[in-house]
Amino acid sequence: MEKPGLDVSPMAVIGRLSRTALTVESRLADTFARHGLDASSFDVLATLLRSGAPYRIAPAHLAQAAMISTSAVAQGLNKLESRGLVRREMNPNDGRGTLVALTDAGKELVEKALPDHLETERAIVATLSLEEQAVLAGLLRRIDDAAGS
Repeated sequence: MEKPGLDVSPMAVIGRLSRTALTVESRLADTFARHGLDASSFDVLATLLRSGAPYRIAPAHLAQAAMISTSAVAQGLNKLESRGLVRREMNPNDGRGTLVALTDAGKELVEKALPDHLETERAIVATLSLEEQAVLAGLLRRIDDAAGS
């Protein structure tokens, strides 16, 4: 009413998107916490698991695959390494480089957390049909692309 010439309709979409993201992150955080993890630790462990045996990857590739910054990877690796969930190894193909390897304990933990994580995600999107989920994923991809440009 104060600025009748302004189209504020995008605020409804962005506001709901922001509120939904916070709610989803909170639900996922609860699931991760039950396994002694946080979102970034889970992402690192899951990325290593997805890489396949022998579950090793260069830190830069880990950051790219987990969609987190290299500084966040370094901090996260220190924490995960101190818990015995990952270890740093010399890269046999690059004498100056290192690889991050998933330990047996890390593999066991992420394999226990993964089904719970997927069930939490499934419960969140269960209100939508599979077709609606696909449409929403496509729409969110378009918004993400537009926001990034």
